[in-house]
Amino acid sequence: MAEHYRAPLMLLALLLGMSMNFLATQSACKPGIDLAARGVLRIGVALLGVRITFEQIAQLGWAPLLTVVACVIVTILVSTAAARLLGFNTLFGLLTGGATAICGASAALALSAALPAHPGKETATTFTVIGVSTLSTLAMVLYPMLAHLTDLSSVAAGVFLGGSIHEVAQVVGAGYSMSRETGDVATVVKLMRVAMLLPVIVCAAIITRAQAGDSEARPGPPLLPWFAVAFVVVAAINSAGWIGAGMQTLGNESSRACLAIAMSAIGMNTQLKDVLAVGFKPIALMVGEAVFLAGLVLLLSWWLH
Repeated sequence: MAEHYRAPLMLLALLLGMSMNFLATQSACKPGIDLAARGVLRIGVALLGVRITFEQIAQLGWAPLLTVVACVIVTILVSTAAARLLGFNTLFGLLTGGATAICGASAALALSAALPAHPGKETATTFTVIGVSTLSTLAMVLYPMLAHLTDLSSVAAGVFLGGSIHEVAQVVGAGYSMSRETGDVATVVKLMRVAMLLPVIVCAAIITRAQAGDSEARPGPPLLPWFAVAFVVVAAINSAGWIGAGMQTLGNESSRACLAIAMSAIGMNTQLKDVLAVGFKPIALMVGEAVFLAGLVLLLSWWLH
């Protein structure tokens, strides 16, 4: 369909998945959908390393790196302050802000494991995962339009998409729907954000010890997702010139297939009614965080442009 109608593959996969989201409620289908939305996605992202070289990263310069670091730090600080103003626990602001600023659901789960136990923690984590997934899906559709309207260059658009969309899959889908160069830049910038999970988890551990004492601190999950490490390894091998043209083509097509499957599964798992059931203020907080991050990154992208 994408080739016939010259439409973005990732967007069509997402829409088709959303049209069949009733399958996610069936026990026979749920394990396969979850496997596609997580495991197949991560394989697809790891294989994107065949398109990236360290030379391309170096060509981006220091500005995108500083943009990523600044946006992550400022977004988390603003989120925690906004949570307190709305009457929520500071930890809820750290959870939602970290998920928004870093890597969506993966960051939410990692931060939840690192934060101290408190009443409503599981509900807050569930809401955050649903919220970032839904907002990221909307951003995948809307942000490329915004990049076109603001006339950003391919590199600046990649920085904007990679720096503002929550989930890796939606960053990839949005970036490559615009151009290959934009997709490559967006992927690299997004993985820079994923790497920020390390210092944020450390900060969460410090908060845990400060509020609950060292005896109650629990070890968290791995500091960096394996697919980010695999992406770097594949990119390193490609940078060394050890991947031939035929293998690059095979890697590209395999990655494309994996990401299309994952996008369909993510669409099946999207349940807007679950987000609306939690009340207005938590939704307002997460939407505000997403808008703030997008506006901040867009301003910095204009500066890069």
